[in-house]
Amino acid sequence: MHLRFGIQLAPTVSELPRVRALARRADREGLDLLGIQDHPYSGGLADTFAVIATVLAETERLRVFPDVASLPLRGPAMLGKQAATLDLLSGGRFELALGAGAFWPAIGAMGGPVRSNPEALRALAEATEIIRAMWRPGTKAKVEGAYYSVTGVQSGPAPAHPVGIWFGSVGPKANALTGQIADGWAAPIPHYLPYEKWQAAQDIISAAALDAGRDPAAITRMAQLVGTITDTPGPVTLRGEEPIRTDAAGWARILADLAAGTGFDTFVYWPETQDEDQLRRWIGDVVPATRELCH
Repeated sequence: MHLRFGIQLAPTVSELPRVRALARRADREGLDLLGIQDHPYSGGLADTFAVIATVLAETERLRVFPDVASLPLRGPAMLGKQAATLDLLSGGRFELALGAGAFWPAIGAMGGPVRSNPEALRALAEATEIIRAMWRPGTKAKVEGAYYSVTGVQSGPAPAHPVGIWFGSVGPKANALTGQIADGWAAPIPHYLPYEKWQAAQDIISAAALDAGRDPAAITRMAQLVGTITDTPGPVTLRGEEPIRTDAAGWARILADLAAGTGFDTFVYWPETQDEDQLRRWIGDVVPATRELCH
């Protein structure tokens, strides 16, 4: 199994120089992915797409994605154009993780729509169709939806590579939609989807993919894990939203078990403290130990 590893960073305004420095180090040391949180309604966070553009300009190999983009505050036709442009500028290193919406009061306070879960899912499906239509230059994108529509707009540009659309889906219906139309599942952190629900979610995604005539193995499965890599082993129980706090060997065993038993192929670390020490331990200790266990 080919495994990919990444790290998530919050675009905290006061820490932007550190975020950029950590991204450059992750790039130099061969990490696969960098996720940048997207909570536009938070005054303490910078604009995620501006941060991503800067990070992509300052790196050479790292793939970068919003983790996950707040669809209700970002129109899908413009999201498609932004994604393609970032991909072109970076030589094919942008991926698009999308969320149907959370924190509805905050979204509403910023002028965005407030949707029920069924409405949000329908909007996500329509947005995905529009984004993909925008990536087919030489055509007129036409999608008529209940929440999003484009009426013959000139499509383009095409991205530099087939940009993955990964859903940050939580509930069973959202996971089924992931299996039906998404390129990947960016599993929400355990605060939103407890560990014990991950296997059921994977099963729903795979079953929905099969029903849609798709290969479940072609869908990226990303586990996002919150915690701290410590000097000494610590007790770990993957239940609820408890952070993982143990040494690198313990982390590697957890990741290897998730790869073998739960079907994850991508692991994104959410460090409780954004610093060089945690990034160094993740890249230098956890990643190689996990690869060795999964070899």
